[in-house]
Amino acid sequence: MSYDEMLSAAKKAVSLAARLSNEVRKSLLVSDVWNKSDDSPVTVADYGSQAVVSLVLERELLNEPVSLVAEEDSGELRKIAAETVLARITELVKDTLASDESYAASPLSSDDVLNAIDRGKSEGGPMGRHWILDPIGGTRGFIRGEQYAIGLALLVDGKVVLGVMACPKLPLASTAGNTLKSLPEKVGCLFYGSVGNGTYVQSLSVDSPPVKVEVSSIDDPAKASFFESYHTPVPIHNTIATKLGIKESPIKINSQTKYAALSRGDGEVYLRFTRKARPESIWNHAAGSIIVSEAGGKVTDAAGNPLDFSKGKYLDYKRGIVVTTQKLLPRLLIAVRESIKEEEVEEEKAASLKLH
Repeated sequence: MSYDEMLSAAKKAVSLAARLSNEVRKSLLVSDVWNKSDDSPVTVADYGSQAVVSLVLERELLNEPVSLVAEEDSGELRKIAAETVLARITELVKDTLASDESYAASPLSSDDVLNAIDRGKSEGGPMGRHWILDPIGGTRGFIRGEQYAIGLALLVDGKVVLGVMACPKLPLASTAGNTLKSLPEKVGCLFYGSVGNGTYVQSLSVDSPPVKVEVSSIDDPAKASFFESYHTPVPIHNTIATKLGIKESPIKINSQTKYAALSRGDGEVYLRFTRKARPESIWNHAAGSIIVSEAGGKVTDAAGNPLDFSKGKYLDYKRGIVVTTQKLLPRLLIAVRESIKEEEVEEEKAASLKLH
């Protein structure tokens, strides 16, 4: 199949998964949410979204083998041992697929749903074709009724070649200059991009022509704004921003929605550093990375290297992730390098004091 056909299948899969998530969000039940063994939250929408994407890809790609690298698996779902939860997920998936005329007559059992979820157990890697799925990125945001995203990307021989992202709570109009707190009435965006073809956005809810998007043209770092996740403040983010002369507070957004917002110029910098070194799952960045790069932006690690998605479920990268425009990247990387060095010096001083 051509990349255009695969992109069409991916758009359909993500749009239907977004429809399911919206239905869950309309009347989120206490029983729809629980914590996994690692203490992270998960919902029926996470599992339902993954099942929908898996099933749609299987059918749209003419029953070709689908290698899917995804966040969830049925192990956690089986642990809660609640037949009512599995039945609810199955009904959500059935109703969502039935909303598309081509799937209306397709029977679906709970076992079908579990098998569809478990198709996401692929390890990915440097060879072959692998789909990378974040079924509900920003689950905490989803639970709170804030920003979340559904991201799907295609990895071919270790390179991301296309990506689709649904942002059901993101305004259709650009939010440049505000903090996403006062949202316009028209929300729900579908972003997509493929190698050499640019990035586009269209409405999730109504049939509308796609609009090509590009990153911000701001070339003065002092006028830039930056995104970061909702989490305990990461001191190095503020250090980097100060070195660039950025005075505005960071725009807090859950999930890969930050990539989408940056791709259309809502902000200029997204920093992803953590207090402690930890692996980054490829599904948290795959779709976003190509959406930004095809909009004219740059996605690198702290050393300025492109992100490497070819090593399996986790990124091969150095220290942090930097997302910005081509104009701002050189100065941003200098600020990153200086900030890391200063942090290392402080850590050495602290360690020395402990020894004495």
